[in-house]
Amino acid sequence: MSIYDNITYGLRISGRRKKKFLIKRVEYYLTQVSLWDEVKDRLNEPASALSIGQQQRLCLARGLAVDPEIILADEPTSALDPLSSKQIEELFVKLKQRYTIVMVTHVLRQARRIADYVIFMYLGEVIEHGPAKEFFENPKEELTKEYLKGAFN
Repeated sequence: MSIYDNITYGLRISGRRKKKFLIKRVEYYLTQVSLWDEVKDRLNEPASALSIGQQQRLCLARGLAVDPEIILADEPTSALDPLSSKQIEELFVKLKQRYTIVMVTHVLRQARRIADYVIFMYLGEVIEHGPAKEFFENPKEELTKEYLKGAFN
């Protein structure tokens, strides 16, 4: 699909088809994910022509376009270069003011930068959960302490 079609797909299947509306929504959501300036002259090009980091931001814009209450993000910066990862993290910090974001990450530094609340799971079992500051600064469970020390991956 084109960049434009990626954003408008959810809107169109939910009955919102007026061209003026769709064009405004495309610009709005691409701006929200800091992608508009990079793609505004190529909206009809295939999304696959974008870099991986740009594709990840486009996926986020596509999801936002349907006005979700919750954003589910499974390893959203996996395989991204450091600059693209930073952009995604900055977007999540901004977006969490408006949306509930549930994010899976194995990168502790990333969780420290983004999380308000942490659930630590090991082998499918919840080991510990709580406010991020408390989780990282004063873990209660021995397994959590070991994990945070880097004793295992």
